Amino acid sequence: MNVESPSPLFSPTDPLRSQSNAEDSFLDLLTETLGNLDRPVRGQFLQKFFNSMAHVELTESLSLECWEQILSRRLELAGSLFKPISLKAAIVDVLGGTNFLRVPVLMEYGELKKLQINAATDALTGLYNRRLFEEYFNKELNRAKRYHQQLAVLIMDLHRLKEVNDRFGHLIGDQALQTAAATLRKTLRTSDYAFRIGGDEFALLLPQSNREQATMLGRRLRANFESATLPLKLDFPLTIDYGVSVFADDGDQTEVLLRLADERLYQLKNATRNPAPSSRVVPLETAAVRPSAPLGMAAIPDSLRIPAVPAPMVAAPASSSTRPMSETRKWERVSLFGARAYVVLAGDADKTARVVDLSYGGVALLADAGTELPLTFQAVLHLPILPPVKLSLRRVNESRLSEGEPHLRVGCALIRR
Repeated sequence: MNVESPSPLFSPTDPLRSQSNAEDSFLDLLTETLGNLDRPVRGQFLQKFFNSMAHVELTESLSLECWEQILSRRLELAGSLFKPISLKAAIVDVLGGTNFLRVPVLMEYGELKKLQINAATDALTGLYNRRLFEEYFNKELNRAKRYHQQLAVLIMDLHRLKEVNDRFGHLIGDQALQTAAATLRKTLRTSDYAFRIGGDEFALLLPQSNREQATMLGRRLRANFESATLPLKLDFPLTIDYGVSVFADDGDQTEVLLRLADERLYQLKNATRNPAPSSRVVPLETAAVRPSAPLGMAAIPDSLRIPAVPAPMVAAPASSSTRPMSETRKWERVSLFGARAYVVLAGDADKTARVVDLSYGGVALLADAGTELPLTFQAVLHLPILPPVKLSLRRVNESRLSEGEPHLRVGCALIRR
């Protein structure tokens, strides 16, 4: 007697079978994605995942424990039945056995991405949150130790944000926070990280950056932010205060680096709380040339302006060509020793000179004693954070740093066309 074999539940072209395969693929992708997340972030995500899928309220630790049971149960069922078991079956088995499963709901992939983003970012600014800051700080610090690299940390806050909230309302205060976040995104390198770690507090991680580079970035952020908040029409300045610490100059532990950066933030805050009447921060723009500059040659862009923030000054060496005592400088000079700043002289890519200090009015170069610079010449300025900038310079004076020194210090003024 012939017995017909039962027909399969789904044919290969059945849409229900295709839908089931799509769901299994999605859950397999979920498993792989969660395996690449750090444990605290994975726990926060799973807590929201189980709540969305099964309408159950679990703690982060219980969500992690439940997920591990699901993965273990999946392997156990596959071993006993000698066939692959879908993750969905293991989820139903574990949650059903613990009386957690009530109304199963398949999660959309878009909702999964939203949960991932919400678990790692600040809702108002879109920056990474404090939890991610602590994790990334440890990772980048370990990387810096392993490869013997520097790591700069900036702790920042918005000075007088509370006064903005009290006088103009929290809506304007939120706009100020969003403006600060947008300023960070526009100014930082792709390798840098920005975080919102508190109400008005932000943190930056700058891999392979020294103190001079981090301080210069802090000044640019401070002035760019003040310029960006002008549309808010506040009747007092809302500024960014910041403090810098650097591995390994200031220590090799996260607690030490954070404490020093925080202390230096308040030192700057106290130093600039009552600025002198002549102190003025010059608004910065993006590193673009001035429209009035001739084609192929630009004046120093506004992004190179240095705001009047207290900074260590380096005295110029004495020489016969020093300026008269009655003459005062129009712009503040900022030392760039150790910042890997240099110029390439036009027409000769092999001829370079180090930049030892910089102001809005010009630069000071350190050139080999045998280098002959014409009275006026063109050069390309290279700074660690900014793109190259073409300059037209006029040689003003030259001096040796000391007897027998093979280098000359050459003061150059910017030629404005």
